Amino acid sequence: MECDRDQVLLLPPSLREWLPPGHLAWFVIDAVERLDLTAFYRAYRRDGQGRAAHEPAMMVALLLYSYAVGERSSRRIERRCVEDVATRVICANRAPDHTTIARFRQRHEDALAELFGEVLWLCAEAGLVRVGVIAVDGTKVQANASHHATRDYEQIAKEILEHADAVDAEEDERFGDARRRVARGALDAGGPAALAARRATAPG
Repeated sequence: MECDRDQVLLLPPSLREWLPPGHLAWFVIDAVERLDLTAFYRAYRRDGQGRAAHEPAMMVALLLYSYAVGERSSRRIERRCVEDVATRVICANRAPDHTTIARFRQRHEDALAELFGEVLWLCAEAGLVRVGVIAVDGTKVQANASHHATRDYEQIAKEILEHADAVDAEEDERFGDARRRVARGALDAGGPAALAARRATAPG
């Protein structure tokens, strides 16, 4: 069969056709639609000022799915928004940058921990993981019907969020924030006006 990468459509035009019906991404999307996201929307002004850069429900689904499949780094989640089909479906082909992803997690960490705990429990109930034991990135909890189960999931969620925060902090230290470096360089050089003046007087 011929491999033609110049064809007009590499994927079906409908996002609903990109993944099989039973994929975890669809489950997370449906679960988020049923959860109470009031705490996330309350953080933004009703007049539109200071509104979220991306739809909070989408950001919640993005983080919950990414953490459920073992991805912690905001930089790698940003990359998945471009390269991974399931993540692209969740984001409806939008691609928030890693700074936006990290800030959303930090701003809503407590609410995310509670919701993530619920989603983990729902995954177990729906049979999307092995019966008896739920494993998330090496962390295991017995999946039983006791009243402690949901609390166990929420504790795992909190640990995952703490791990994600540590991963981002380590990567920020290692790679730095590109936009911050650009902004600082512009200030050190006298700002945009000075930069434009230097370009105007540059030879050639």
